[in-house]
Amino acid sequence: MTLGEGIKIAIDRGGTFTDVLAVIPGQSEYVFKLLSVDPGNYDDANIEGIRRVLEYTSGKEIPRGELLDTSGVESIRLGTTVATNALLERKGVRTALVTTEGFKDLLYIGNQARPDLFDLNIRKPGVLYEKVIEVEERVTLPAYSEDATGYTAEDKVDGKYFVRGSTKEVVKIIKPLNVEKTKSQLKALKEEGITSVAIVLVHGYNFQEHELQIGALATELGFENVTMSHKTLPMIKVVNRGQSSVVDAYLTPIVKQYIESLLSGFKEGFEKHTRIEFMMSDGGLCHYTKFTGLKSLLSGPAGGVVGQALTCYDPNEGTDTIGFDMGGTSTECF
Repeated sequence: MTLGEGIKIAIDRGGTFTDVLAVIPGQSEYVFKLLSVDPGNYDDANIEGIRRVLEYTSGKEIPRGELLDTSGVESIRLGTTVATNALLERKGVRTALVTTEGFKDLLYIGNQARPDLFDLNIRKPGVLYEKVIEVEERVTLPAYSEDATGYTAEDKVDGKYFVRGSTKEVVKIIKPLNVEKTKSQLKALKEEGITSVAIVLVHGYNFQEHELQIGALATELGFENVTMSHKTLPMIKVVNRGQSSVVDAYLTPIVKQYIESLLSGFKEGFEKHTRIEFMMSDGGLCHYTKFTGLKSLLSGPAGGVVGQALTCYDPNEGTDTIGFDMGGTSTECF
């Protein structure tokens, strides 16, 4: 099969209904809707939708439960609200925050943003993590960071180490990571039933070594998911970086389970001929292996915005449009 010859399938799965569109070479488009949850008839709505498309195009009956041969399918693109709904309903996994000693309440306090300046009844959203552990480590950016020649890796000054971070700024290691104590703290979390951790260290975006060390310890101890802030959102603002990382840790196991359910319905070797992509929160597409909790947060709603922009908005005319995307769990206006 060469590019452009195969079937292209697009699926939008919500909390109540799943919509399927198949673009079939040489034929008209095939569009239909099915229930997202119908355990009496099928286990997975995505697989059921693809099965029906293959039945329609081949003209042959494909029994439910049989692994699907997608050799004639060029691409499968999916949008989903599985993470959106899990967040709204607080049905993510048990999550802990791992942060620098002294910053336990950082994400609870947040920042000084006041979007509703005169609102007398402020309601702050609760945090998504159950536990916080503060690890012994501390790095900072000294005042002479911009002196590119002043300090190089492994220089010693008064017993403190200076290294150059990923941004090429000088980083002062005030307190190296206490590995043994951190491992003990993580082990206690695991024994309490925590399955996912978000590692958010101050200046972690620049000096990544401590986050990587903690991540390796958590993986060794068998946590289901390990999110490191410098990989999730490598930016300077620790509150935003931390909030994004916690959301990612809270939702990624849900998303992984969702993807595994999808892939379990295909015959081996499907990757050779079928590209599977998910709609991300920014309206772009990514390969299923790179789809995470943070990227999936607004997957379904983003698809609605992209669809409206392509079908309703005329850039030459410039007339404003209003979009209304109503699902069984949430509704978006844009």
